[in-house]
Amino acid sequence: MIIDCISDLHGYYPELEGGDLLIVAGDLTARDTEAQYREFTHWLAEQKYKKKIFIGGNHDNCLVEKPPIVFGDCEYLCDSDTEFEYGEVEPCLYPNGFFPNFTTVTKKLKIWGSPWTNTFDGINPLCTAFTGTEELLATKFALIPDDIDILVTHGPPYCILDQVKKRHNDKMQNVGSFALLDRLSRIKPKLMVFGHIHEGYGQIQGADTLFINCSHVNEDYEPINEPIRIIL
Repeated sequence: MIIDCISDLHGYYPELEGGDLLIVAGDLTARDTEAQYREFTHWLAEQKYKKKIFIGGNHDNCLVEKPPIVFGDCEYLCDSDTEFEYGEVEPCLYPNGFFPNFTTVTKKLKIWGSPWTNTFDGINPLCTAFTGTEELLATKFALIPDDIDILVTHGPPYCILDQVKKRHNDKMQNVGSFALLDRLSRIKPKLMVFGHIHEGYGQIQGADTLFINCSHVNEDYEPINEPIRIIL
């Protein structure tokens, strides 16, 4: 099964290869207007995947009060879940037990989407959608069921693909969420997809979870990072 992951589009809408499942992890437009959200949803509808899901991010103020209109096989998640059904070929035996045969088995992946990120001193007041303290985030992440296979959030957990440079000395610091890291220690999804920290683009295989930071733009808001494709 082919899954493509992309986040932090900020108004850039590349043509994607197509596949089974497309995940878009927030910060969808350049200037957070209703017209641009319509542009985003039309772009999403045109991408060639069996299912497409997306969440909001801290730049997506329009989505706080008014969820977007979606089309066809697209789905918007906001502290909510969905399922993706797919067929997997498995070997089996003929009744005589000697000759191998193959059958297609229908399976499901359970997916949860959450847009919340931790706030910080000096945050841009125009970029505070779905942000809050670690205490608030803990209440939001407590909603995530224990049996999730794929977790989609806008921001990263603490210490996982979450480093940015400090402004005064250029040293790197971790800025991800402690509350999200704590929740992850309990649910252990197969795959976690996020963005938000543009400098953290890449992937890390953990003991139980593959972590994907798929920010499309870099720290200078240049759309240089390719969508991250994985095979599950």
